[in-house]
Amino acid sequence: MQPATAAMWAKQDQHEGDRWRLFGAVGAAIDATTVLYPDSYVDIAPSFVFESVTYVDVDKRTPRFFGGFVSEHCTRHLRVGGTLLVNPSHGDAALASIDDRYELAGVVISRDGDYRVSSKDLDAYLVPTKPQAISAEVLHRTRRGVAYTKPAFAYLFARVRSSAAATERLASSG
Repeated sequence: MQPATAAMWAKQDQHEGDRWRLFGAVGAAIDATTVLYPDSYVDIAPSFVFESVTYVDVDKRTPRFFGGFVSEHCTRHLRVGGTLLVNPSHGDAALASIDDRYELAGVVISRDGDYRVSSKDLDAYLVPTKPQAISAEVLHRTRRGVAYTKPAFAYLFARVRSSAAATERLASSG
């Protein structure tokens, strides 16, 4: 955990484990697996209790705590066989496209306010409009997505292997 992030969490968790106990009690009292947590700031304790938590907060300091690409943080929690939904604007789609733990499973097409998911001709997607080296380092530095010849509204990536399997494959190929 980065020092600034650790400091923010330490202030939030000044009564160590209190937030976790709070949400544990709530989880025991209600029958829910999916919850919305408004005004969450940097309190991630509900994620240890509930299966699915959506965090919403307008505090301008919150992005510093959750900084980085969304897909990188989600990958830690997504099981093999799970699906990652990302949009192309901030580089999450590009990052997932070069991560060998993922395979493109579908694209979201938006037309006249309707959405549909397609798995046809997936090879036509994620082709950059101009030749460029796409790496995690470049995406982190620029914080921008990649322009593609055939863009989609959003992309669905299937998690096809674990981090350990990806690491083993890299080690054996070197």
